[in-house]
Formats: sequence, C-alpha cells, structure tokens
Amino acid sequence: MNEAKATQESSAAIIFVDDEATAVKYFQRAIGSLAPVLTGGSVEEGKALLDAHGDKVGVLVSDQRMPGEFGNELLRYASEHYPHVVRILTTAYSELDQTVAAVNLGHIHRYIKKPWDIAALRMELKQALELADLRKERDQLLREKLGVLQKQTLATRIGLIRTLSSTLIGPERFQPVETYLSAAVLADVQSAEPDWLLLDYSDLIAAESSRGGSFGNMVAAKLGELRNRRVGSSAGDVVAAIAETLEEVGIRVRREADALVWDEVAALAEFLGEPANQAVSTRHAVWLASLLWLDANDLALEPVREGDSVAFRPTQYRTEFPADRLATWIEQF
Repeated sequence: MNEAKATQESSAAIIFVDDEATAVKYFQRAIGSLAPVLTGGSVEEGKALLDAHGDKVGVLVSDQRMPGEFGNELLRYASEHYPHVVRILTTAYSELDQTVAAVNLGHIHRYIKKPWDIAALRMELKQALELADLRKERDQLLREKLGVLQKQTLATRIGLIRTLSSTLIGPERFQPVETYLSAAVLADVQSAEPDWLLLDYSDLIAAESSRGGSFGNMVAAKLGELRNRRVGSSAGDVVAAIAETLEEVGIRVRREADALVWDEVAALAEFLGEPANQAVSTRHAVWLASLLWLDANDLALEPVREGDSVAFRPTQYRTEFPADRLATWIEQF
C-alpha cells in the first residue's frame, strides 16, 4: 500500500484500489492534485485502508477484476461500514450483470469504464469529492439535530420519573427521585441513539409514549404489591427487605453490613438509557417501586460508587429540596 500522498491538504482523501501498478501510477498522476490518494492492490488492502482512514476518506475507486475477491465486494463492505464514502467502480471488462447488481444494491455511486478519458475522470472525481463534502456537512447537521433530540428524550424520561413519584406517593415527595437519579449518574447512563433509518420523529414520540406508559403501569402495580407485603418495615430492616424484593425478580445484589451492594450497575439506568423500542424490564420497575415504597415509609437510601459496584445505605430522610432540583438533574445528564 502506498500512502505517500496522505499528508496533502484536502477536505477528503481518495482510496484507489487496483492490482495493476501501471493503473495506480496513472491514477495518481491524473488525480493526485485534487486530493490525497491512498492506494491498495487488493480487496483486503482496500478494506484495511478504509478501516485505518475511513473518517478521512471521501471517495473510494475500485477496479473490478483483481486477485481474490472482486471490487464490488470492497464497495459492498464500504457501503455497510462507511456509508458516507462515495463509491466508484471501474473496469476494462464488460461485466454488466455484476455492475448492475452493485448499482441496484446501492454499493456504487458511479461506474467508469477503462481506458479512462483523463478530463472525464478528473471531472468525475471532482464531483465525487464535492458530493463527499456535502454528505459530511449533512451528517454533521444530522448529528447536531440528533444530539438535541436525544437530550430532549432523556429530559422527558427524567420528568416521567418525577411524575410517577408525584402521582403514586404525593407531589411533595422528591426523595425517591433524588435517589433514583443519583444512582443512574453513578451507573454512567448513556442515552441510546435512536435508529433513524427505522424511526422518524413521530415514531420516536409514539414509542416513547408507549414505553413510558407501560413502565408507569408496572411501577404502580409493583408498588401496590410492596405495600401489601411490607407493612411496618423500619430503618433497621429496610436493606434486608429491599434486597429480598430485588432478588425475587432476579436482580443480583449483596448485603454487606448495613449496605445493599448492586453489582449489575448498568441496570440502574435502564429506563433512562435504553432505546425507545426496547421495553423496560419488570426488574427495573420493581427497583423504582422499591424506592417509592421506602419514601412512603419515610425511609431513604444513599447510593455511593464503590469500584465496579454501587452501594446503597440507609440515610437521613429528606423532605426539603430546592424548587429547581429537577432542572439541575436534567442539566447534569
């Protein structure tokens, strides 16, 4: 592989893959002034170049007939792993069936037959580079838009936790929200990016509404069960009571002295972090219901990160929180 021109200034680089050394030199002479040119002599070398420089590559040009796999396999690989790259197939042979198949599958943007007309080749590559720049700008705008939508989605989920607490145990009760969100932060919640190839914004709203409603219904049902079963629990047995409740639904927790140690840390942020099309588990509903049940009994837990685990210990029950506390949480996430 020759990467000698990779340091040239350009908005995007071009990968050219051909097993014929003469074609490589010819291509570099004709196109090298337009952008940095990275070259390979086989499909495997082309894949390696993509994997090493994919974020900097704007255009991929591949010959069709090479030792081993054909060039359309490389273009298929690029379309799946680096869809922003503009893909061009070139060959001296009349392989119409394979070319048409590649076009129909979306693997190539353009087909150029050898021998090349230099002026036409340069024009094709200029247009391909311009298209690559447009795709880059579009992707950047899309990422910014998605970032805003993801933050809005996460804020809506945090708001729902507060709504459930207010509805089920009273609007003045904020302690379970505080404990829940503190634990989610310790679990390093990462909001999952929606699959925008499958969802549009209205789909996302519908999925979020259905998911949140189902979760709220489960939490209410589990809270009712806890109220019936756990009557008269005190701070002295709160850890044991919650541990038993969680273990019944398969959550792995450990009791150490007065602490409830949660090893499956990611599960603490399931509702906030999982995608909209993934239903919230019964286990997670039991966790939030447990916090609401504790609060209704004027009991509270404080989460602390300890290595790869989160430990919960009984703490002083609080009734006073700043009016903007929920907004502070939303900003923190």
